[in-house]
Amino acid sequence: MAIRLTLSRTQKPLFCESKWWGDPDMPADMEYPMMKVDGEEDYPLTFVCQIRCEDIAGLDPEGLLPHDGMLYFFAAVDEYAGYDSPVHLGIGEWPKGSVVVKYTKAINMETFQSCIMVDEDEQPVTDEALEISFSECGDLEDGIKMLGQPFFEEVRDMYPDRVNLLQIDEDETADIRFYDSGNLNLLVTKTDISKGLLKRPVAYMHSL
Repeated sequence: MAIRLTLSRTQKPLFCESKWWGDPDMPADMEYPMMKVDGEEDYPLTFVCQIRCEDIAGLDPEGLLPHDGMLYFFAAVDEYAGYDSPVHLGIGEWPKGSVVVKYTKAINMETFQSCIMVDEDEQPVTDEALEISFSECGDLEDGIKMLGQPFFEEVRDMYPDRVNLLQIDEDETADIRFYDSGNLNLLVTKTDISKGLLKRPVAYMHSL
């Protein structure tokens, strides 16, 4: 069984809630992930989503994912979201450091703070935060999902020992395009997921 993520616009505040885009709400001592460009320049990864783990606990009976705290997903997807980017990452496996997963075991609304990205004029540059709802779906389904297997058979064949930690599907995310009907899969080994080692998955993009 996999977990489908459905995105919707909302007027309610999403501070310390599950959300897609927007700004991550993190502990003060958690560093925002950066990517090395040409071995020198640090480039901030795009915040994709944060998952309040209690929201998915009932849909994860095997306990593969944490059931408390917050998971954060970051990836070098600026190019595919319509922004300038110093790196080009195409179809295939992306290099290490191009995606990062962070986790904190407990959520404290009094000490957490939103990490707001700004441009040269100190203006916020993040997209509108979307509310996430969760439901059960099949292991091989398309769409945005956690767990299960990648939708594309070619990706499943290349990584038979890996579990889908997050599948980003452009057809379900209006603000991003991976060529023509593409997905970005963040994959971890079954051994690592059983040990809670989720921080640096393999990222693979595939498109029709």
